[in-house]
Amino acid sequence: MNPSPSPGGTKNRRYAALLILLLAVPGTRAFSDPLSPSSPPPEIGARSAVLADAVTGTVLFAVNPDIQIPPASLTKLMTVHLVLREIAAGRAHADEVLVPPPESWARNQEPHSSLMFLDQNQRLTLGQLLLGMAVPSGNDAATAAALRIAPSVEDFVSRMNAEGAALGLSSTRFTEPAGVSPDNKTTAADFAAFCSFYMKEHPEALETLHSVPEFSYPLPANVTGGARTIVQNNHNPLLGRFPGADGLKTGYIPEAGYNIAATAKRGSTRLVAVVLGADSDQQRTQDTAALLSWGFDNFSTWYPVPVNLPQARIWKGKDKYAELEMDGGAACTVSKSKILVTWWEPDINGSLQAPLAKGAPAGTMTLKDETGILLDVPLVLKNPAPAAGFWKRFFDGVSFFFYRLFGKKPPKT
Repeated sequence: MNPSPSPGGTKNRRYAALLILLLAVPGTRAFSDPLSPSSPPPEIGARSAVLADAVTGTVLFAVNPDIQIPPASLTKLMTVHLVLREIAAGRAHADEVLVPPPESWARNQEPHSSLMFLDQNQRLTLGQLLLGMAVPSGNDAATAAALRIAPSVEDFVSRMNAEGAALGLSSTRFTEPAGVSPDNKTTAADFAAFCSFYMKEHPEALETLHSVPEFSYPLPANVTGGARTIVQNNHNPLLGRFPGADGLKTGYIPEAGYNIAATAKRGSTRLVAVVLGADSDQQRTQDTAALLSWGFDNFSTWYPVPVNLPQARIWKGKDKYAELEMDGGAACTVSKSKILVTWWEPDINGSLQAPLAKGAPAGTMTLKDETGILLDVPLVLKNPAPAAGFWKRFFDGVSFFFYRLFGKKPPKT
């Protein structure tokens, strides 16, 4: 265990700060002192659950996080993700007009399906299909969206599984895009990680899709010859009832039970809860609300900022030193109940040689406390570091050579 920093200590310890915070470590039902929350976690009735900080990925609670359970309509989040990625790439457009293929018509879906009520003689936008998946959880919408992105449902499912593998979802497998099949599999741990990724990649989706309270379809513009408009409410029971809730998705099939991936934000803290295999809609809602409430009561996302950042020595550069910045910022999950003394320690690459581009790796900024490392943040060049003229490059090269020749580390700053 590292000793606590003392006032007036070394250069690195000038970054010390007293914080009414304590780093929370990933855990399950039990937490070891002194890293424990101020109150015990709730009892969960569902078969599996995970609560995590959506920004840092820190797992705050888990029960049976690795058992495979069919995701049911949570599957549609992967389908939506792939459609949104195509839109972001310019290969599809939310306002493009589509004709739903026969495979996607409501009459051709599984019995007792959730539907947006696609049918023949209709025209609608891809954006409406996204809402049809997100709000009423239309299985017909998922099929139509898959066939817009891929030449066949089978090809789209291959893309789903390739994306899951690329994201490291090792226990997740899809067999169709809507979630009706019990052969789809995921775990609470996998799906919580996926939701955190999804919200970072598509932050606008919470407002434009997942927190939309109701969906009306078909509208007069969608149908040739007129049709009755059906208004359906969002299936997420936390919207408008749990403070801060703004997504994501529910799911149910008999083989899985009642599932939900839910997120809420309060202040700078966003949590995600995945509850799988509840016995009822009521139990699913109670478990999720209890987990999110406990999480907000005990933890917050902290964005620590160093007092200042060191400069890096640049060999053979036009300028001798270069300014650095943290790559992507810094965040960690902390308990609200403890006092913690922390300090930053820089570790700069002492062999940086120009020319270097903006964003080139330059080292690491490490946040520590008396228990050890809390956070490692990459340091990168804030601006390009162009090469110097011939003579400066020559003399820097000679100095660098002799540092290495005599086994000395070149000065880092």
